[in-house]
Amino acid sequence: MDDTRHHIVVHYGELGLKGRNRPVFLHALMRNLHQALSSLGEGSVEQQSGRLLLTAPERVPWEQLEERLHQVFGVANFSRCWTAPHDLEAVKQAVSRALHGRTFGSFRITARRAFKELPWGSQEISRTLGTHVLETHATRVDLKNPELVVHVEVIPRRTLIYVEKTVGAGGLPVGTGGTLLGLLSGGLDSPVAAYRMMKRGCQVHVVHFHSYPFLDRASQHKAHTLARLLTRHQYHTKLCMVPFGEVQQRIVSAVPAAYRVVLYRRYMLRIADVLAQQLGAHALVTGESLGQVASQTLSNLRVIEAVSTLPVLRPLIGMDKAEIMAQAEAIGTYATSILPDQDCCTLFVPRRPATRTTLPDIEAAEQALDTPALLQLALEGTQRITCDFPEVPTSASREAALEA
Repeated sequence: MDDTRHHIVVHYGELGLKGRNRPVFLHALMRNLHQALSSLGEGSVEQQSGRLLLTAPERVPWEQLEERLHQVFGVANFSRCWTAPHDLEAVKQAVSRALHGRTFGSFRITARRAFKELPWGSQEISRTLGTHVLETHATRVDLKNPELVVHVEVIPRRTLIYVEKTVGAGGLPVGTGGTLLGLLSGGLDSPVAAYRMMKRGCQVHVVHFHSYPFLDRASQHKAHTLARLLTRHQYHTKLCMVPFGEVQQRIVSAVPAAYRVVLYRRYMLRIADVLAQQLGAHALVTGESLGQVASQTLSNLRVIEAVSTLPVLRPLIGMDKAEIMAQAEAIGTYATSILPDQDCCTLFVPRRPATRTTLPDIEAAEQALDTPALLQLALEGTQRITCDFPEVPTSASREAALEA
């Protein structure tokens, strides 16, 4: 083994079932792994008989590599590994290096051969290495419930040895499922919705509606931070900041108060629909959960989505708030989402919003509004910000971007 390098074996799950399309998914996964590690020094990603083998500089802390790899969709599990040529004595030495400093009461050798053109089989490998471990460690063999499993994988040109598996993010590689535009509110739900669609291989750009200067910039700062956090999983995100306060003000002055929330959402979808087509997105994503607030009843959802020419995806529709909060914590967006801010949805909200609107009533109310003019007003004021990973902007550059 090259002691100046980390060697990492990556196993993939679902994409291994893709048949003739598998090379497309593997290429995307390899590209994403390379991007995830690109700022840590010169490394490599290569395909090896049903698995991927990565290298990275030894000077990079394993914990940092582990954090980066855990964010890559398509990875089922990964392990730091040791390599040896196809020679049992060399494999024994690699096993000793892998076990150096470890104490364990029991163990098992699990050997697999993806390369079978060798005189010894899996059982012989297991027996030989098991004997070696017993001779060099105070331990015993336990095939059913071992304290430690030593994995040995024979692939072309080398043998891999590893003892721990880290569970990966799973799902499909980002870039294989098309492009979406997510409505990013700054709260708990919408970042989780975007994350879940990224896990299905989608590139998710985001749009945030704010009410500056009627309200402060806090929601914009939160949206930018959340977009950067999500970019860890897809490496490039376009964030559209849409001024929505003037649109809200005109809705308030022209329609019954009970209809305001539904109309806000309809105009958000109209604007998002235009932006999505400009960005090449094929659907919209929202963080709506059935019955959570007044705009998320079945009748209101139907009335709201009627204005969109694109499909509206709602990955959280059947989840409750506790489930959404748990996932927000797991993906690292919770702490940002709960920061106080003045969201545009809190501006001009009626005391008793309608929960069961009908399409004829809402369309009749909209006759009092100049819809093309409102769309143009919002779109002309839209600011576009690019987020990249691993080149994350500093707080100073973020402030400058939002003030521009």
